[in-house]
Amino acid sequence: MEDTVTALINKKREGTCNSPLRTDERLRKAARAHSADMAKKDYFSHVSQDGSSFVDRIARTGYPRGSAASENIAVGYTSAKAVVDGWMNSEGHRKNIMNCASKAVGVGLAYRGNTPYWTQDFGRS
Repeated sequence: MEDTVTALINKKREGTCNSPLRTDERLRKAARAHSADMAKKDYFSHVSQDGSSFVDRIARTGYPRGSAASENIAVGYTSAKAVVDGWMNSEGHRKNIMNCASKAVGVGLAYRGNTPYWTQDFGRS
């Protein structure tokens, strides 16, 4: 489902941005780890319980700190289409998706029981 999210957001960006987002494994690693942490510890926030931001989490994977662009998170959406629709219906999340300065993305999905936790990290390099 992570790759499906990327395909769906690239479809949304068509005609607006010159090139589709590519999946960067470092961003995916950061996104997966944050989703797993939120699911395991039962919280929902852009700030990890250790105080780290998405920029910190992305930098820990080796992605250039100055190239971290933004992050979207969501909980409870049971399909790729549902989470993308939710993000597109939110002004701030939509702005992150449609930001043509972003060149790469990593999507991470984890579960707490049957509840999905989503993280989408964007990068400029």
